[in-house]
Amino acid sequence: MGYKNLKVSIIGIGRVGLPLALFLENLGCKVVGIDKDSEILRDVRKKKMSFDEPGCAALLKKTKMTISPSIQSGVRGSDYIIITVGTPLYNHIESDLSYIKSVCTDLCGSLKEGQTIILRSTVAPGTTSYLKNLVEDNTSLKIGKNFGLAFCPERLAENQAIEELGLLPQIIGTEDNFSKNMTNKLFNLFGVELLFTNYLSAELIKLFNNVHRFTDFAVANQFSVIAEKYNQNIYEIINMANKNYPRGHIPSPGLTAGTCLRKDFGLLNESSSAPDLFLSAWKINEHMPFHLVNSAKKYTKIRGKTIAVLGYGFKKNSDDIRDSLVPKLLRYIEREVPKKVLLCEPNIPKKNIEGFKNTDLNSCLKKADIIFIAINHDAFNKETILGKIKKNAWCVDLWNVLGQKQLVLRYN
Repeated sequence: MGYKNLKVSIIGIGRVGLPLALFLENLGCKVVGIDKDSEILRDVRKKKMSFDEPGCAALLKKTKMTISPSIQSGVRGSDYIIITVGTPLYNHIESDLSYIKSVCTDLCGSLKEGQTIILRSTVAPGTTSYLKNLVEDNTSLKIGKNFGLAFCPERLAENQAIEELGLLPQIIGTEDNFSKNMTNKLFNLFGVELLFTNYLSAELIKLFNNVHRFTDFAVANQFSVIAEKYNQNIYEIINMANKNYPRGHIPSPGLTAGTCLRKDFGLLNESSSAPDLFLSAWKINEHMPFHLVNSAKKYTKIRGKTIAVLGYGFKKNSDDIRDSLVPKLLRYIEREVPKKVLLCEPNIPKKNIEGFKNTDLNSCLKKADIIFIAINHDAFNKETILGKIKKNAWCVDLWNVLGQKQLVLRYN
């Protein structure tokens, strides 16, 4: 099996799987993309990106990867089977393993000796061992003897996937030499440092990375709430606290969300019965939409006013709305019974986003009595906003996009 003839099947070709598939194909691997979502398959066949990810569109235009809706046929003859399906939380802080189980159920009848499964989804501690038990209990294969298994977490930032695949160290969780040798052969193609550990440590590394960021942002958000309570300027406080100070760096406040940051604390939290730092961080970050509405109400009434909300994706310059906190912000605004709510999300071409008309920025600014800058997209800045807001309108700017260093400001 030569390096340039590796056959890789990727189960789940969405925001995690598709960039990886295109990256591996560009390295010379033969790639099969597998997904049960007919719209995803249709777009890939048409060589059309269904989401924004720099560098992917160019690779997709020249792709020769095979596309399949069938796991059984799609993994036939593959050296590696990479699983990138979702691992959400149930409503009660409990990891949902149904997608992993479903994939394994479909796989078990098709697995052959010599293959290696690489689990790349973000998972709760113990999930890789759970997958190992499923494979061994439902096939004649034995991990480490005639079959490989590894947990290799995806740790990329959206909008930087292709770049970071060729830069970031790869964490590889294996517990036998067969699996280690197989994963080493594949990931050596990346040209990055490979860091080997066991299943649990690899699972914890991914969760620690995400939860660390989540708690960092929670600290900044809590500081913002405290500063507002004392009528002090959080932006000036953070600027002076960080300036030329070598111990610690306080990030800026903002809406902290997304399918990883907003849920991954729960993958650690479900095994504990006691309140902890992570649960508190979740509560703080979830409080921010309420805080923004409540802060606006200190200065002006929302009832009967036209409100503009700028941004709907979960992070800057992203078209990904999964687990965004903006819908929560909109619900709190609607509780105040405004006259009208306008939405502007320039990164999504749809005219309607989850029941809200997607309006152009200038129309929002001309009509709105109160403007909430929900996400700090590049499209929202001093040049595109200031001077276009109607006179005496209020603006809620948690991200300090306008550079005025005020959470709530009035435009005269």
